[in-house]
Amino acid sequence: MARFGFLGGRLLQLVPVALGITILTFFLLRLVPGDPAVAILGSHYTPQAAAQLDTTLGLNKSIFVQYVYFMRNLASLDLGTSITYDSPVLPLIVHRMGPTFFLVIYGALMAAVIAVPVAVLAALRKDGVFDQVMRGTLLISFGMPSYWVAIIFMLVLSLHLHWFPISGYGSNFFEHLWYLFLPALTIALSFSNVLIRTLRNSVLSVLRAEYVDTARIKGISAFAVLRGHILRNALLSVVTVFGINLAFLVSGTVIIENIYSIPGMGQMLITAINARDYPVVQGETLIFALVIIAVNLLTDTVYALLDPRVTYE
Repeated sequence: MARFGFLGGRLLQLVPVALGITILTFFLLRLVPGDPAVAILGSHYTPQAAAQLDTTLGLNKSIFVQYVYFMRNLASLDLGTSITYDSPVLPLIVHRMGPTFFLVIYGALMAAVIAVPVAVLAALRKDGVFDQVMRGTLLISFGMPSYWVAIIFMLVLSLHLHWFPISGYGSNFFEHLWYLFLPALTIALSFSNVLIRTLRNSVLSVLRAEYVDTARIKGISAFAVLRGHILRNALLSVVTVFGINLAFLVSGTVIIENIYSIPGMGQMLITAINARDYPVVQGETLIFALVIIAVNLLTDTVYALLDPRVTYE
């Protein structure tokens, strides 16, 4: 399939991008002011313990030598050993990926379920009561920070009404759905804002197309026109927006996970930052960045699959 020929070039472009990510991840972390030994050791700080820690982490060497060691270990998928957890970093991250990715997928699906019917109905009833109410609601909700929405949900739906757990992840699939409903809904509300506006405008644009009028003149049912002509073409423009925002959503779960005490990558990242756990922070930042790159590449691939006219020369 010729239109997927761009994948080879994109994969080659990932090499310098990934290299740049390792450089930024490594050096920016070292620019954080303060002595990491003080933050890590806390009340157990002594000059001897600090010197031993610097030797263990390689902080007594020049920063460029540290980077060479970091890249050498990275080549063998060795992200180091966590100071906080006293365990290899990569297995720790893999163990925490499940809750994070479950939350991201759950929130993204919930956003799509909310956005598609709302946007289509608003476009079909342009300037009507529903459309006006929807646009006003989006304007208000757009100014609500996710952490504020999360706290309101916890206070009302968890503490007051006792409908959902206030925190945790559950032990099986159905418990995951129940425990993560509020976090996913928090994510979905902010995510669906962009999707609704984009899809509404796209549907309005398609409604003015000549092939839609032609389909109606031929006597095709309204539902068939909506499904086969309007939605099929309107959703194309949403794919890119969905992919870009999904990429940001991956890193945006950090705050939500900490508010709802979800044992995912975000919660571990905040703990590692507070403890100046260099190996964990470096490893998680690198993983988040690579996932975002993979999502962007997947978005381009899906768009090319849906629309044969699209090429990435």
